Amino acid sequence: MEYRRLGKTGLKVSELSFGSWITFGNQIDNSVSERLMDIAYDHGVNFFDNAEVYAAGRSEEVMGDILKKRNWARDTYTVSSKVYFGAGGKLPTQRGLHRKHIVEACEAALKRLQVDYLDLYFCHRPDKETPIEETVWSMHQLIMQGKIFYWGTSEWSAQEIMEAHMVAQRYNLIGPAMEQPQYNMLTRRKVEVEFSQIYKTVGLGTTIWSPLASGFLSGKYLDQKPSDTRLQRDELSWLAEKTFIEENYDKVRKLKALADDLGISLAHLAIGWCLKNPNVSTVILGASKPEQLEHNLKATSAVPLLTDAVMLQIEEVLDNQPKQPPY
Repeated sequence: MEYRRLGKTGLKVSELSFGSWITFGNQIDNSVSERLMDIAYDHGVNFFDNAEVYAAGRSEEVMGDILKKRNWARDTYTVSSKVYFGAGGKLPTQRGLHRKHIVEACEAALKRLQVDYLDLYFCHRPDKETPIEETVWSMHQLIMQGKIFYWGTSEWSAQEIMEAHMVAQRYNLIGPAMEQPQYNMLTRRKVEVEFSQIYKTVGLGTTIWSPLASGFLSGKYLDQKPSDTRLQRDELSWLAEKTFIEENYDKVRKLKALADDLGISLAHLAIGWCLKNPNVSTVILGASKPEQLEHNLKATSAVPLLTDAVMLQIEEVLDNQPKQPPY
């Protein structure tokens, strides 16, 4: 396992990390979750991703029970939570990025995860109803209190991230260190174009999610739609509608042929492609089966095979490279 700096911070995270979205406390049994955590940790993964909204808080409870049971040295791993959607409550005080919810959600995440602090704390979406000053101040204060070490954003625009940094600079506060965007062969613009300048200006780190487009880029949907997969769950119907289109099936068939020529799996090709981007700090893997995670954790071996010539072949298949602005 290789480790990369999280943006301009001094923190190094494993290039492959493990997340519990959809699976923990929801899709799989707790015993499977425990096995998956063991596999990830034993392979050198040092970042475990979570959020208050995942399984309405149950995901964090499951992960917290595993962390307590394993009793791994706290300085050997990092763990995250995210705040915005809440853990199931529908009242206006139970969600958003206002100070009350940020502070209370942090305290709740610490209890569920059974840790004294969060290494990373993400604002899960922008909050149009809360002044950005209030959100930045609240995150800064949590850092000063030792409850979180770094804060960041998830699915924010470049403009919103820079507004947060402007507030931080104005009041001498700590700004966001990382962003968690979706990034894969089918979803590229934000990571490759929209953030291109802020990598340089503020040193943005990225903890990217869905490198396999929720399994679509593994090729398992080519012949038939297997049961009990992420893209067939009701909560991901919005994602399935954008993914299950004939154009994408054609691309996956061609990518599968290219991967076969290289002697690697399509999943390794897709994950390795994400790792080739130097602005990706870590690629978050999800899994519902131990053998699935064990396979995907070996994707780093595919990176040396992705030469400039191979990357050009991939671009020809994808035909979706976002255009850079003329500056």
